[in-house]
Amino acid sequence: MSVLDAFAPLFTPRSVAVLGASPGGGGLGNAFIRRLRAFGYDGAIWPVHPSAAEVEGLPAFRSLGETPGVVDYAIVAIGAERVPDAIAAARGRVRFAQVMSSGFAEVEGGAALQDRLLAAAAAAGVRILGPNCLGTHSPRGGLTFFDGVDPTPGSIGILSQSGGLSLDILRRGRVRGLGLSALVTMGNCADLGTADLLDYLLADPATRVIGLYLEDARDARRIFDLLRATRGAKPVVLLKGGQTREGQRAAASHTGSLASDHRLWMAMARQAGVAMTDTLDGFLDALLAFQLLAPRADSPLRRVALFGNGGGTSVLATDAFVRHGFDVPPFGGEAQAALGRLKVPPGSSLANPIDVPGNALRLEEGRVAEGILRAVYAHAAPDAVVMHLNMPVLLGYAEVDLLGSLMASALRVRAEHRGGGHFVLVLRSDGDAATEELRRTYRTRALAAGIPVFDELPAAAAALAALRAHEAFLAREALARDAPD
Repeated sequence: MSVLDAFAPLFTPRSVAVLGASPGGGGLGNAFIRRLRAFGYDGAIWPVHPSAAEVEGLPAFRSLGETPGVVDYAIVAIGAERVPDAIAAARGRVRFAQVMSSGFAEVEGGAALQDRLLAAAAAAGVRILGPNCLGTHSPRGGLTFFDGVDPTPGSIGILSQSGGLSLDILRRGRVRGLGLSALVTMGNCADLGTADLLDYLLADPATRVIGLYLEDARDARRIFDLLRATRGAKPVVLLKGGQTREGQRAAASHTGSLASDHRLWMAMARQAGVAMTDTLDGFLDALLAFQLLAPRADSPLRRVALFGNGGGTSVLATDAFVRHGFDVPPFGGEAQAALGRLKVPPGSSLANPIDVPGNALRLEEGRVAEGILRAVYAHAAPDAVVMHLNMPVLLGYAEVDLLGSLMASALRVRAEHRGGGHFVLVLRSDGDAATEELRRTYRTRALAAGIPVFDELPAAAAALAALRAHEAFLAREALARDAPD
C-alpha cells in the first residue's frame, strides 16, 4: 500500500467516531461534532457513549467496536485512564485514533499509562495520533479543530508538536493569506511520529510547501533521510523549539520530549536544504514567501532593489537586507540613465535604495512609480524588487487614491515581468484601525496576484533569506548531479 493510501483515512476520512460527547451537549466531543458540521464534513459521524441513545441528534454507540462500519478517524476526548480500554474495544475496526486526552508521558508518572495505550492500540490494530494533541486540520477532508478558519484547501502542509501553537498558526496564517493543505498536531508522538507524517506530506500532490514545528523527534535520522532523498523537491521550513537549555527543559514538560542539541538540527538543515527560523512570525513569513514565490535554482537570490517612500526607512531597510546576506548594489549606468529620463522631482533618490517622497509619488496619480519599476526591471535586472509603502503618509493625500494607484502600478509591472526578479510588497502601518483595514484590503489584492505582503522590511528580508537558502541548496544539488563521476 502506498503512503498516500495508508494515510488517506487521516486526512480524508469517510467516517469519524467521537468519544467524549454527551447528551447534555457540554463535552469536548460535542464541540468537535458541531465543528465538523460547520466546517463542511460530509461523511458519517458516530458518537460513542456508554449509555446514551443519541448525541447531537445522531445515533450513539456504546463502543468503537459497535459502530455501523469501520472508523477511519476516531476523536478521543475522555479521561486519560479510560483511553486504553476504549481503544482496545475497537478490535480492528478503527484505522486512526487521535487522542486529545492529556496525562500520559508528558506528566510525571504518565509513561506507564502511555505504554498501556500503545499496547492496546497494537492489539486492536489502531494507529495513534498523540496523545496530548488537537488532531488534524484538513480542509479537503472537512476536518478541523478550530472555529472560523477558511475551509478552502491550500498548498502548505504543517506538522506541529504543539496544539496551542497550531491555533496561533491558523489565526496568524489566515491574516497573512496562508493556504493550508493540512495541519497536524502530533503531541507526544507515542505512535505516529514526525517522519511518518512527513513521508505523507512529501508524497502528497496537494502539498507544495512543508512547515515543521518540532521540540524533538525520536525519528530524527529518518526525517533527515526522507529530506535528503527528495533533494529539495518541496521547500521545508523548520521552527525548532528547545534551542536553549531552558527551552529544552520546557519541552520536556510540554510533550515529554528530550530536545537534542540545536547544533545537530542546524547541521541537518544545511545538508537537507531546510530553512531554519527562530520565531513564529518568521516561520509564517517564510512559508508565505514559498507559497507565492517559485524558487529558482538557476539564479539564487542575491541582488535586491529597494523602492519606497521614507528616507530613514530606506536606510534601515538596506541595513536589514545586508545583515541577511543580500547585496543592495548601486544601479549601473544604463539603469541610472533610464531612471534619470523619468524626471522625478528633486528630493528623490534614484540610487539603490530608491527613495521617493509621497509628494513626488502623488504626481500623475502615482504613475511615476510605474516608470521607476519598469526601468529597474528592464535595466537593473535584480534578483528581487522590494517595494515598501508607508501607508499613513500616502493616505494623507486625500485628493487622490494614491495608495491604490501605487498598488495598481506595482501589479501591472509585476504582471509584465513574471519571468524577472521576485517581487515583494511591504505595507507599513501605524496600527490605526482604519489603516489596518485598508492594509487587509490591499493585502488581499496583492495575494490574488501572487505577491507576498509583509508588515515590515526586516520580516521581508528574513523571508527572502529563507527562499535564498533553498535556492542555493537547489543550485548545489544541480551541480552535484551534473558533476562528472
